[in-house]
Amino acid sequence: MNCEELLQRTSFIELSARERARALLDAGSMRELIGPFERMVSPWLARQGVVTQADDGVVVAKGRIDREPAVVLAIEGAYQGGSMGEVGGAKIAGALELAAEDNRRGIPTRAVIVFETGGVRLQEANLGLAAIAEIHAAIVDLRRYQAVVGITAGTVGCFGGMSIAAGLCSHMIVTQEARLGLNGPAVIEQEAGIAEYDSRDRPFIWSFTGGEQRYRSKLADAYVDDDAHAIRETIRAALRAGAPARHRSDRHEDFLACLAAVDPTQQARPDAVRALYKEGL
Repeated sequence: MNCEELLQRTSFIELSARERARALLDAGSMRELIGPFERMVSPWLARQGVVTQADDGVVVAKGRIDREPAVVLAIEGAYQGGSMGEVGGAKIAGALELAAEDNRRGIPTRAVIVFETGGVRLQEANLGLAAIAEIHAAIVDLRRYQAVVGITAGTVGCFGGMSIAAGLCSHMIVTQEARLGLNGPAVIEQEAGIAEYDSRDRPFIWSFTGGEQRYRSKLADAYVDDDAHAIRETIRAALRAGAPARHRSDRHEDFLACLAAVDPTQQARPDAVRALYKEGL
């Protein structure tokens, strides 16, 4: 890509959650639900001296994609690391549940989830975990009717319980800058030691949990540039394709077989991981 093409494209990563939702929906169709003027803030953060945000870091946008009813759920990574608490989690779960209900009433509402999250919000602990579990259940319910498309672009990535939500999506889209994993680098280093996982070694981290590696390992379905137009078109193509014949989360035996072939006494290598998944899946 030449300099002129780079200047003409719009970075998806640099957009806020609200801007990302607007960019994915058909022009002029976005209507935000439970927006910032509703003042739906977490009741727990202020008690701990944390400044609240009026939308609790989650944007719920109703509109159309390809002229079909859709809801986009975008997490704001710049607020509390995109962490999931009681309010934000309830907004996502509730929107997915309403989309499923739409489908039961003959309205073919699809869903796109923009993951930019470190997982559960530690200040809300069990409440956040319960909300994430409700999100998981709602994704599984909705994907019986329509494809649920997830995307993680950067810079926070997608970790913790929300990485499980990403794994439940019908299609998962990543960029080169994205990261996707159950445990974040700092958590792994804390529990296993710096010799096992150095959270400051960015090339090492991206080589295992970065977007390209996840795509090459068949843990993501599409690998795109950080370009809002390209991402929008990839999401539309995924929605047109519909749900896969077999969701990734239904292939647990295949993934367990891959993990069983791992030798824990040897330092893992990115190329070996890709080869393992390629052979096993």
